[in-house]
Amino acid sequence: MASKLLASVLLRQTSLRTSHIRTLSTAAVAAVAPPSTAEPYEDPSGISMKGVKISGRPLYLDMQATSPLDPRVVDSMLPYYLSRFGNPHSRTHLYGWESDQAVEAARAQVAALINASPKEIVFTSGATESNNISVKGVMHFYKDKKRHVITTQTEHKCVLDSCRHLQQEGFDITYLPVGSDGIIELDQLRSSIRPDTGLVSIMAVNNEIGVIQPMEEIGKICRELNVPFHTDAAQALGKIPIDVENWNVSLMSLSGHKIYGPKGVGALYMRRRPRIRVEPQMNGGGQERGIRSGTVPTPLVVGMGAACELAMKEMEYDEKRITKLQEQLLNGIRAKLDGVVVNGSTERRYAGNLNLSFAYVEGESLLMGLKEVAVSSGSACTSASLEPSYVLRALGVDEDMAHTSIRFGIGRFTTEAEIDRAVELTVQQHYFTIELATQLFIAGNVLLSKPSPLCVIDVALCRQCCLVVGVIALSLLVML
Repeated sequence: MASKLLASVLLRQTSLRTSHIRTLSTAAVAAVAPPSTAEPYEDPSGISMKGVKISGRPLYLDMQATSPLDPRVVDSMLPYYLSRFGNPHSRTHLYGWESDQAVEAARAQVAALINASPKEIVFTSGATESNNISVKGVMHFYKDKKRHVITTQTEHKCVLDSCRHLQQEGFDITYLPVGSDGIIELDQLRSSIRPDTGLVSIMAVNNEIGVIQPMEEIGKICRELNVPFHTDAAQALGKIPIDVENWNVSLMSLSGHKIYGPKGVGALYMRRRPRIRVEPQMNGGGQERGIRSGTVPTPLVVGMGAACELAMKEMEYDEKRITKLQEQLLNGIRAKLDGVVVNGSTERRYAGNLNLSFAYVEGESLLMGLKEVAVSSGSACTSASLEPSYVLRALGVDEDMAHTSIRFGIGRFTTEAEIDRAVELTVQQHYFTIELATQLFIAGNVLLSKPSPLCVIDVALCRQCCLVVGVIALSLLVML
């Protein structure tokens, strides 16, 4: 079985140059290979999953959830799966030495992208672990003198949950509000800092709305008042220029799979001068300077390093191209639909994140109908909830509009043709949802005009019944 697996991997590697992996999506391979027939494991009659059947793989516009692997990243990783598979912590033979050398090279690649020293980079399993080490690790280390944390209401859920965990331990947490543009007030941050404030944690680019916080100004305030500053930069890495010196950050959380690298790997920047200290959140062999014990996964780390190096070379080009595609998407939708609102600042935002609210429709109904476009209604970590986005509610968006939000994520391999198709499908589904809702409203009024004997008993109950039946019917029709 193992030999068959290795053979299939090698065969797949050599065929990448002449075959196309995902013919109907924004696959990374689309950038380097011409289209051909569908994959052998795909049913020519279509794909069916969770009751939804479509003719091919959907367009991928959910880059904030994850990004496809750049094929150049795959090429860098494969040798460390197949031949150079040594444990980087093995010090007595070639396999360990070459693996360790690859890890250190990747560490330097990550550091270069954020203007840090390789000695300040700690590899983790992802941004969630990096955030936990930063928030809980710092406060646990300084718990005798520092009992206060400042963060924002729009942070990623793993930061908010880490803060709630600290609250249960007796720490005091201040959740800064944001304006309608999603940006904090600097004066409010300054006035919230106390003598016992042990950490300020504010994300650089918001994962739901793409808003960019004033990082240099925040860092300047924290440095002036001698408070450690942590930022979750998972959505910023490789997308906007990052300089840990200009930002004055003490800790920075990074993720591999948001920048066309592999899943399961991330990094934590920890400043050495002035030195920031944390209490490790797990025990083990003392790898990564004792901050994060456990065997470093060489292939994943190499992949993240390669992704960072590519981002450093191509960031400017990607930014210009993605901005153009975002304008094409927004203008295309607004040209045909009224009541389309961009959530968050339109000036201070990452162009690849376009979060829109659509008046007059239910966002979940719109999403259910967009079978051929992979988009989301918010963070992938909280999208299972039917509650409106807490980020949008923090911006002051009313509940109805918050329920209609859709996040379009544009990336390196998104094409103009895919944007045009996404506009077409979004507009079509919007019209269909409006028309269907109108028909259900008319049908409901007909029912109310001739209520059954049971309805006469309680007209209010009748209205609720018609509403429930209408919503169920709408959901079933949209899924057809």
